Amino acid sequence: MTDRDAALQARIVGLIHDRGLGPGAPLPTEPQLVDLLGASRNSVREAVRALRALGIVEIRRGLGMFVGEAPLSVLTPSLSFRIRAGDGGDVGSLRDLVEVRELLEVGLIGQVAGTLSAARLAALDALVRRMGEDPETDRAFHALLYESAGNALVLQLIQLFWDVYHDVEPTLGPPEDRAAEIEANHDRIVAALRAGDAAAAQDAMRRHFTDVKARISRAAR
Repeated sequence: MTDRDAALQARIVGLIHDRGLGPGAPLPTEPQLVDLLGASRNSVREAVRALRALGIVEIRRGLGMFVGEAPLSVLTPSLSFRIRAGDGGDVGSLRDLVEVRELLEVGLIGQVAGTLSAARLAALDALVRRMGEDPETDRAFHALLYESAGNALVLQLIQLFWDVYHDVEPTLGPPEDRAAEIEANHDRIVAALRAGDAAAAQDAMRRHFTDVKARISRAAR
């Protein structure tokens, strides 16, 4: 991407901000952008294509262009690539990712401990019981756990880290049968939350990530 391409993309983003356009708001048509920006049709088209890949622009067939949600999930492919190409190789970079996620979740669980309803705790229990059958329930568990924090960005970050880890995990070698270990770790987390014990919940979360990092270390041998 040239500096000119980047500048044109920045001008379109600037236009969105200047007009106070939020997600779902209609954008000027391509011919209108050409006039507004004084750029060629091809240049505008390429800039829109790049912004669409980032989720900043959404194109609805037959309706036109709209401001997108720009979800963090669009970063999954590039972050997965970055980890695979990291200086420490797959294993070292994946450990770095897990450590960042651990810092985030240990802090968050201390905030939500004691605030979860009986219904939410029961739902977390139900997800734990299904973890041996469906790995996706781990993703659902961590999303449900932090929904009450009311921070949409945090939820997207956790989902991003989860997606990237599970995208790169196959490079660690043959899968291990860790169903019992994973269930026990999450049981400890829910038990601490049910007791309203923030310190115990944080310790349980740290133990969970200690086991995840041990799995990564075994793959490095």
